[in-house]
Amino acid sequence: MTSPLLAGLGFKPEHVDEALACTAAGLWFEVHAENYLVPGGPRLRLLDALRGAHPLSLHGVSLSLAGAAPLDTAHLARLAALVRRVEPALVSEHLAWSAWDGMHLPDLLPFPRSDEALRRIASHIDQLQSALGRTIAIENPSHYLRIDGHAWDEIGFLRELVRRTGCTLLLDVNNVFVSSRNLAFDARAYLDAFPADSIVEVHLAGHTADAVHGEALLIDSHDAPVAPDVWRLYRHLIERVGARPTLIERDGNLPAFEVLLAEGAQAAAELRRLAETCGCAP
Repeated sequence: MTSPLLAGLGFKPEHVDEALACTAAGLWFEVHAENYLVPGGPRLRLLDALRGAHPLSLHGVSLSLAGAAPLDTAHLARLAALVRRVEPALVSEHLAWSAWDGMHLPDLLPFPRSDEALRRIASHIDQLQSALGRTIAIENPSHYLRIDGHAWDEIGFLRELVRRTGCTLLLDVNNVFVSSRNLAFDARAYLDAFPADSIVEVHLAGHTADAVHGEALLIDSHDAPVAPDVWRLYRHLIERVGARPTLIERDGNLPAFEVLLAEGAQAAAELRRLAETCGCAP
């Protein structure tokens, strides 16, 4: 019997030997799909080996679902082939845009939450889910400044995307914390309003203060341990919505595998504690 997904780690090739050998219960790994959109070779062999040892999640960072341009059909075809190959437990993408006029930008950029944007993004999600033959999860963004032109609040926008497309949601708690500090809103109130039934995955990550503005501008940098404030928000969240597969993201200042595994174990312990409290499966 397959154990439920508990705490996962973002996979880094530097840790391949430790990842393949690890036997932690409920462990899973998330990979950025764009790193494996190739027809063969050592990258896919590595991914096949990882898939043989642990469940996988595919996390996309470049589809530009909120962009004005049509989705790249060649990219969709490669992604669909990868999904068929590794049969991931979860597939996710960002509520953001990152491409313009044939150029791909190294950022996940915001947009005005207008009715037009809602129609366009819903259409893109429909196209993506049809290409993959499965449901995808959409991740809430990080925000660094206020922009004008919103007709919808963020949670209402996400809720409507779920209603129109049948997609699910990935709730990044660090994104909520960073955005709440940068835009001055109540992070707990955001979590309390988030549609619990649609959450299929949770992300936890570290952040840093901006080099110029300091604590007045937090950056979702993924290069530090999960902050105590984010852990507190995570506990608050799962006490409301229940256990969800939870990923520790780390993309910079990469520590030893054991350090990341310890952070994952902390998340898994929170999920088990919740299960013991409510008498339900983690």
